[in-house]
Amino acid sequence: MSKFRCFLVLWLCINVIEISGLREEEKGRGVWDLARPFVKRKERRTIFANENGQVTAARVSDRVNGSYLLHFITLEPNSLFLPVLLHADMVFYVHTGAGRLGWNEDDNMRHAEVRKGDVYRLPAGTVFFAQSSLESERQKLRIYAIFATSINDLREPATGPYTSLSDLVLGFDKDVLQAAFQVPEDVIEDILSGAKQPPIIHGQHEMEHRVTMWDKEMKYVKQLVGNKGLILSEVNKKKDKKDKDKKDEDEKMYNIMEEDKDFENCNGWSLTVTRDNLDALKGSDIGIFMVNLTKGSMMGPHWNRMATEIAIVLEGQGMVRVVCPKTNANLAECRNRRFHVHEGDVFVVPRFHPMTQIAFNNGSFVFVGFSTSAMYNNPQFLAGKASVFRALNVDVVAASFNVTNTTITQLFGAQEDLVILECVSCAGEELRIMEEEIEREMDERRKKEEAAARKEEEERRQEEEEEKARREEEERKQREEEEAREEEEERRREEEARKEEEGEREEEEKARREEEERKQREEEEAREEEEERRREEEARKEEEGEREEEEKARREEEERKQREEEEAREEEEERRREEEARKEEEGEREEEEKARREEEERKQREEEEAREEEEERRREEEEEEARKEEEEAREREEEEKARREEEERKQREEEEVWRKREQEERREEEEAHRGEGGRSREDEEERRQERARRAEEEAKRAAKERDRRAQEEARRAAEEERERERRQWEPQEGKGDRGRPGRRQWEPQEGRGDRREPERRQWEPQEGRGSRGERKEGGRSSEDTRRAAEEERERERRQWEPQEGRGGRGEQRRRQWEHQGGRGSRGEREEGWRGKWDDERRQRRLTI
Repeated sequence: MSKFRCFLVLWLCINVIEISGLREEEKGRGVWDLARPFVKRKERRTIFANENGQVTAARVSDRVNGSYLLHFITLEPNSLFLPVLLHADMVFYVHTGAGRLGWNEDDNMRHAEVRKGDVYRLPAGTVFFAQSSLESERQKLRIYAIFATSINDLREPATGPYTSLSDLVLGFDKDVLQAAFQVPEDVIEDILSGAKQPPIIHGQHEMEHRVTMWDKEMKYVKQLVGNKGLILSEVNKKKDKKDKDKKDEDEKMYNIMEEDKDFENCNGWSLTVTRDNLDALKGSDIGIFMVNLTKGSMMGPHWNRMATEIAIVLEGQGMVRVVCPKTNANLAECRNRRFHVHEGDVFVVPRFHPMTQIAFNNGSFVFVGFSTSAMYNNPQFLAGKASVFRALNVDVVAASFNVTNTTITQLFGAQEDLVILECVSCAGEELRIMEEEIEREMDERRKKEEAAARKEEEERRQEEEEEKARREEEERKQREEEEAREEEEERRREEEARKEEEGEREEEEKARREEEERKQREEEEAREEEEERRREEEARKEEEGEREEEEKARREEEERKQREEEEAREEEEERRREEEARKEEEGEREEEEKARREEEERKQREEEEAREEEEERRREEEEEEARKEEEEAREREEEEKARREEEERKQREEEEVWRKREQEERREEEEAHRGEGGRSREDEEERRQERARRAEEEAKRAAKERDRRAQEEARRAAEEERERERRQWEPQEGKGDRGRPGRRQWEPQEGRGDRREPERRQWEPQEGRGSRGERKEGGRSSEDTRRAAEEERERERRQWEPQEGRGGRGEQRRRQWEHQGGRGSRGEREEGWRGKWDDERRQRRLTI
């Protein structure tokens, strides 16, 4: 017990004891992604497992330099671990069993028998496989391996420790494999078609054949990974027989159990394997150590000044104490720890962290490990004859601990053992302290949890009250929103009804305008066709006169075209004025429509009930009105057709009259040539004037008749429009007053006085002005009448134009007649011109 007290005093003196510990189930047992300094055997991750063996992994971290990855490969007797390609250096220790290890080295195949205690290193890029002993009564072959990413870096590789050989080879297509291995196609087919093998399979007697095939595959893999390539393969063919014999020899493994111990006494022993002991460790910075503590002993408190240690418990159980050298930089992460370790557990001790391993009184404590230095580590011990404090000045050490020199002398002079010390019941005491600390932590945690639960309960109650108030507020807002939505829906329905009614009116107006445009286009097309026919006829007649007087005809044609262009410009100007007048009229109608719509919108709320009745009646009336309008349109078309036929007939009659008159004139001229040359010029002038007067009277009568027919047509259309509007507003039979809601809405309602009387007067047609339809139809009829009269006069004028080849004297006289002002209307001037031109032509013929 005195030694135990000295041990505790030592820990107190260096001021590194901290009441803390790591629970055995700390921070999610078995969670692979959380690297910890201590991993239990049952917390390892299983990489692969079947009846032939298994591979498990453990990831530990010193929380300073990163994490370290260890693999535990277990093979049942007569099992084979299939070839893999190493991505990092692998240093391994054989824990139990025996078997055979094969790997490639310098384009040669190397083999070695392995057994318990063997250690070795395989560099990155090596392809290796392992086979357990064929004797089923032997122990399982257990290999503990750690992987290093570089020469001096023992941390876990980022790409995984190794890759299956079959994955490397089968990743290429058939042609590449056949060209690489130089084997028949059926061999490659067998390899590609075979089922994927698990990492560990049962060993077979045909293994020699499998090894031969594997040799071929490995040769291709070596080319892929750059292991001296094809050039060195040719060079290796020239090696002598001595090299070939050496290739076939087995490699001698280093067995840690057979070597001399670095230190050994009654309390246990320890051994370190460095690059000086094992040539395979050369080229790396990884070392191996093993410690065997007997019952009730401990490895003296010490620290490693060159390496971090990653240890695996091989036998028994014990306590591991790690002290954190506190600094301001790592105070948050670093803390003192205690580990209660069993067989198969893994723990890590960082560099410069004081530590001790203690065995229980009931058994030995054996562990093996890997260090981050392949040289002798030279640990620094705190107690015993090898204590670093014995090399220091006593006064300096006493001043450091603030004690007397006598105390320091007693403290460091009492222990006479080295390295491994006796410490009976120290492990049990450490376990008790750890359990008490765990209990205190649990109590503190439970208190914190209870306080947190009370706080959560208070917060929950407060949240419930807030939630209740919030729900009440939301319900109130929801009711208000519902009322607002209902009001908005009511307004939306009213707006939709109003828009629908406006849309119907706009569609009616649009249909009316389209009908007017269609009729106008038809009239224009008819006029253009008539003009085209007339031009073709004139062109045919003009071609007959071109044979005799081509130059004269050309001048007359130019003058005629000039006149036509002037007349066309006049007509275009007239049409433009008419179009402007029509647009102004449409603008006025649109303004009236806009004012009416605004008035209707203002009165809409008051007229809602009347509008619903009106809508029902309107639908019925619209159907009836559509039918009547269709009948009236058909009647108007028939009347228009009859009128056009009558006009065509009269036009033919007039043409026949003019043709007979022309024939009569030609006969008179012929008679005048045959014997009536003696007739006096006075009689001829009287006859000519008489004929001109009759022609003028006939033209006036025809023009008056056309005007009368146009006015009659306009009056009839206006009456039909008035009749249609009257029927639209009259009450329908059998419906009482429901048929006149449109007019009834303009009459003053009961209790409202005469407030709407001006609106009613606006709705009713004003005296002397007729209805809106009458005014519009009358304007359109007058325009049609005027246009028809102008077209008729144009046709008559062109009938009397001089024919080509008969001289231009009459044409000149006609232009003089047209351009004289104050001679009556345009129609009278044209009629007078016709008479004068007729006299001139007859006179010219008589002269000829």
